[in-house]
Amino acid sequence: MAIVFEKPKALADVTMHYCPGCTHGIIHRLVAEAMDELDITGMAIGVAPVGCAVFAYNYFNCDMAQAAHGRAPAVATGIKRANPDNIVFTYQGDGDLAAIGTAETVHAATRGENITVIFVNNAIYGMTGGQMAPTTLLGQVTQTTPYGRTEAANGYPIRVAEMLATLEGAAYVERVTVDSVKNVRNAKKAILKGFQYQVEGRGFSLIEVVSTCPTNWGLDPVEALDWLREKMLPVYPLGVYKDKFAQEVGK
Repeated sequence: MAIVFEKPKALADVTMHYCPGCTHGIIHRLVAEAMDELDITGMAIGVAPVGCAVFAYNYFNCDMAQAAHGRAPAVATGIKRANPDNIVFTYQGDGDLAAIGTAETVHAATRGENITVIFVNNAIYGMTGGQMAPTTLLGQVTQTTPYGRTEAANGYPIRVAEMLATLEGAAYVERVTVDSVKNVRNAKKAILKGFQYQVEGRGFSLIEVVSTCPTNWGLDPVEALDWLREKMLPVYPLGVYKDKFAQEVGK
């Protein structure tokens, strides 16, 4: 019998701790598939900071480093500069990357550090109980915005992909999601390109993945996907926001 699908070799054979309906598991699989296809697992080093993905080191069959909250791009910079032949990536949530880690993210991008950043945006602090995140939508109810986020009290959501695309040092920035088969395939292509650009020494790449958090949104998994499509995607449109080498590679 022909094998049509199997677990990526870069993904550890363990049970994940994520909540039902959370899309971290899908994103993990795509990262692992990309590493398999590029045959870089043995030279890859992942950096996971604080957040729901803090246990990513249990799930990938590559070397992993733990960073303090928000500091993953700084740690990844140090690892990459000390070991330029390794493939270095960070795996970060929105509360981590776009709040306490904003400076590290922006400056790693503007320096054009040759690293790959996987950014999971579910518009809320997941691990710590559902507080408002920098990406929380206007009107969205969280533990710290019980009447909904307002521009007057809380400001506007940060659109990370659009912001980083303005920086000359950023080589590739794309926003994807994993709510359907089509979008999972597109997300895989984006993650693969982010790693490929690093292999080729092209500089800083960030792939933002619009994700779900059924537990802290107070929805079941199906409702969470509907909420993502109806509420999040109008605020965070999918697409390539920057690709300095698109014409060169014919894409």
